[in-house]
Amino acid sequence: MNEHAGRASEAGRAEPLLAANGLGVRRDGRWLIHDVNLKVRPREILSIVGPNGGGKTTLIRTLLGIEAASAGQVVRRAGLKLGYVPQRLTIDRTLPLTVARLMTLTRRVRRADLLAALGETGVAHLIDAGVQQLSGGEFQRVLIARALLGRPDLLMLDEPVQSVDFGGQVELYRLIAGLRERLGCGIVLVSHDLHVVMRETDRVVCLSGHVCCTGVPHDVQHHPEYLRLFGPRASEALALYTHEHDHSHDPAGEVIHHHPRNRTKAETAR
Repeated sequence: MNEHAGRASEAGRAEPLLAANGLGVRRDGRWLIHDVNLKVRPREILSIVGPNGGGKTTLIRTLLGIEAASAGQVVRRAGLKLGYVPQRLTIDRTLPLTVARLMTLTRRVRRADLLAALGETGVAHLIDAGVQQLSGGEFQRVLIARALLGRPDLLMLDEPVQSVDFGGQVELYRLIAGLRERLGCGIVLVSHDLHVVMRETDRVVCLSGHVCCTGVPHDVQHHPEYLRLFGPRASEALALYTHEHDHSHDPAGEVIHHHPRNRTKAETAR
């Protein structure tokens, strides 16, 4: 049994932290997402990929309860604690905002707890630094640390490696995998890349309005061309995902089935 299959088998016996059942969000007369079914179990890493405008952020915000569902439901385990890093958080560069102040904008937290959370992401030394002085990777680490303050059972990360160079992306993925191991939390991770995902991902969901396909990532550590291009450290953090769609989308986003006799629309959405 391989690593992903072993974790999936273990997770499959646990009560889900969160589940979406027939979830849909309709705005301005069109469905942003529809017929979405998924589950996230303890210690599971779920990566969500898909094209721009495919509904990834809408799905995350609906799972969190920030967006209202138009159809279906979100079921959360009783007492579930969530941590969230949004896709975009713009800070006015004229504000004299320190990392410590950013971390405490919405809650009062002891400095010792701030240092502990920042230490989990490797940036405790930046607690008194100005936010405007941070690199892209440092800023993302601070935001992840902020999401950890509530000791979440499930960490929701919407494109956490955006605006970070390739080397920084590798290090952030290694960090996120380490958080799962140390803290025992589940993780939902939105990826901006359709084909390259975090190696420690247990399952990948491709979303384009609906769930187009699901699967597991493929190890790249034995691909000589990949190693030549990106080096061995990248192979420790990244994996490839191969999409297997039995349909396509027209310009309006409608589903065109390649084998309509074999599968129904509801089955494809799952």
